[in-house]
Amino acid sequence: MGGINESEKYLLNRHKEHHFTAGEIVRDVIIGVSDGLTVPFALAAGLSGANVSSSIILTAGIAEVAAGAISMGLGGYLAAKSEADHYDRELRREQEEIDTIPDSEAAEVAEYGVEPHEYGPVVNALRKNPQAWLDFMMKFELGLEKPDPKRALQSALTIAIAYVLGGLVPLLPYMLIPVAQKALVASVMVTILALLIFGFAKGYFTGDRPVWSALQTALIGAIASAAAFGMAKAVQG
Repeated sequence: MGGINESEKYLLNRHKEHHFTAGEIVRDVIIGVSDGLTVPFALAAGLSGANVSSSIILTAGIAEVAAGAISMGLGGYLAAKSEADHYDRELRREQEEIDTIPDSEAAEVAEYGVEPHEYGPVVNALRKNPQAWLDFMMKFELGLEKPDPKRALQSALTIAIAYVLGGLVPLLPYMLIPVAQKALVASVMVTILALLIFGFAKGYFTGDRPVWSALQTALIGAIASAAAFGMAKAVQG
């Protein structure tokens, strides 16, 4: 169990795996943009149905975007912080088990269908490197990856910024068109287009069918805004 020999180095250098590794950032962007596009869009549509002016809709929309960005960012921070705390708790527990019941920990490798004479040399080598053994058990027994210490703050900022960027799209027509009903038509067109583009990009990066993802995202946004507009009309009536 020495170091990597020359032939293994050659194979590792020759075979470079290309995996998409920005999954967490993409997930945060998806959460922020999707909510940012649909919630202010539905709010503006609902207020337009109540026959208020564009300035009132814009004021309410900007307030919602600000509050939503803070709320969503805080939610992302707490979620990432909870994930890091969970990892730390399991790490301490696993370290304690390795220290107190090392034989039982070694035997857990057999759960993967490996015979003792097969996993014995691997476990013996890991025992000589306690940190490597701990990392191995965390990853393969518990399926936990060590989170980035900056993950919580990064998640909060990513979601909040994505929410603001998404939320400004449906509000843009109300900044330019003083008549709310006309601004609503422009907002619907701009937002549906943005939802289609965003849905396509989401499907592309997540490995889903981009066209189907685009249509699904736009449909959800349209249903949300239509429901808000209808409720506003019903209350007004």
